[in-house]
Amino acid sequence: MNTTAISDAGFEQSVLKSEALVLVDFWAEWCGPCRMIAPIVDSVAEQYNGQLKVVKLNVNENPATARAYGIHAIPTLLFFRGGQVVDRLMGVVPKSQLSIRINRLLQQA
Repeated sequence: MNTTAISDAGFEQSVLKSEALVLVDFWAEWCGPCRMIAPIVDSVAEQYNGQLKVVKLNVNENPATARAYGIHAIPTLLFFRGGQVVDRLMGVVPKSQLSIRINRLLQQA
């Protein structure tokens, strides 16, 4: 598995200070759409291993970070580069759409 679970406490170090492009999957256990997108997120984490860091943040267990980034609906995927949000996707998206976004962001690096 190429994804890592993170917490409010580890968010700054894992995401904001990362040198790599980071995809943060905001999710919760009870969220059906979150369970639907989880295999897609895991797949892109494997596909882009070494180019993209993928982390998952449970919004029920880590409300401070979710609140700080205005996460009102899940699943929400945020892309970070240099400590800043550079793209956002909400809801369940097909892997092809997610890959297009990732490729575009990697080309901008």
